Amino acid sequence: MTIAVLGVTGGRVPPGTEGLLAGAALVAGGARQLEALAPAGVRTVVLGGGVGVDLALADVVGCDGPCVVLASGDPGFFGIVRALRRRGGDERVVVHPAPSSVAMAFARLGLPWDDALVVSAHARDPRPALAVALRHPKVGILTDGTATPGWFAERLVGSDRRLAVAERLGEADERVVRGTPEEIVAAGAFAQPNVVVSLGAGVVDDARGPAWALPEDAFDHRAGMITKREVRAVALAALGPRVGELVWDVGCGSGSVAVECARLGAAVVAVDTNADAVVRTRRNAERFGVPVRVVEGRAPGVLAGLPEPDAVFVGGGGEELEAIVDCCAALPTVRRVVVTLALVERAGPVLERLAAGGFAAEGTLVSASRLAPLAGGHRLAATNPVFVATGRRP
Repeated sequence: MTIAVLGVTGGRVPPGTEGLLAGAALVAGGARQLEALAPAGVRTVVLGGGVGVDLALADVVGCDGPCVVLASGDPGFFGIVRALRRRGGDERVVVHPAPSSVAMAFARLGLPWDDALVVSAHARDPRPALAVALRHPKVGILTDGTATPGWFAERLVGSDRRLAVAERLGEADERVVRGTPEEIVAAGAFAQPNVVVSLGAGVVDDARGPAWALPEDAFDHRAGMITKREVRAVALAALGPRVGELVWDVGCGSGSVAVECARLGAAVVAVDTNADAVVRTRRNAERFGVPVRVVEGRAPGVLAGLPEPDAVFVGGGGEELEAIVDCCAALPTVRRVVVTLALVERAGPVLERLAAGGFAAEGTLVSASRLAPLAGGHRLAATNPVFVATGRRP
């Protein structure tokens, strides 16, 4: 029998689906939806959180008669449709959507959203959604009772983001609150369901551009103090920066690695103790139109309190290098660490520290020669060899 999934907004099902609801042998949905919409005497199943959802969906799929599932907004948009299709077969599920809560949130703000990234933190790890909000200029976030608007706002304090929280859209008591992250934190709790909209500066998002491992002269740098493009290519391949991840660039120098990670879609925090390096990194981020948070201070101490990363690049550390590697390896969120080293003697200890931190550690010597003009022909001009130590958490 057909499983009709009805999108609910404003306490109503889509026009023309009232007969499906009236003729259902079983109606599933949230407790409030069932109380308001389920016909008298019909068998009901509450779709709650956690393990209960699996048991409830088993009841729906096992029902012999026509079933109706009530879901907020568009059930195919981060909704119940995917779970039903896995359990009930493609041919049984018929969806009658209402406007999604994200579409309604942007409508209330008077903003187009065809250029927005939409992510969900509902019943899943919220860190990828936070990384997207840190990196991209227009983001819609579906929240839940754990990853609340306040949770995101607290972690966006100090950024250039403006936030809006749209709660209980379509209901009589709907509300839209706009403000800085600090103001959203101060606003207190918001009713579920709600959508957080994060708006940043109008940066140019060129993460889909084909070029990476850019030439050194694409960046503002001082006297050749920049990670060479051949080394950068190996480091970027090992880091694997992507949308929904956060990367630290520790000892960022010119910020070439930080900028490239941001161009590939990751959120980035760049750290350096040198004021000139901080200025150049900010300048390079502006040149490429990508957001990079730049922090001036000495690692590893300055790393405390920063949003925890998924990957770390260490391009400089001086005497504190091993302490920096230990600090990063101890973070449970970190899956990949990449360290570049000019001194042979430092490679062994770094690999040992990565292995001690539970990473699969390996080292690669990158030694490149570029063609340079010479007497009507070309010669090989060697660049300084660099060790690239990588650690991957199994």
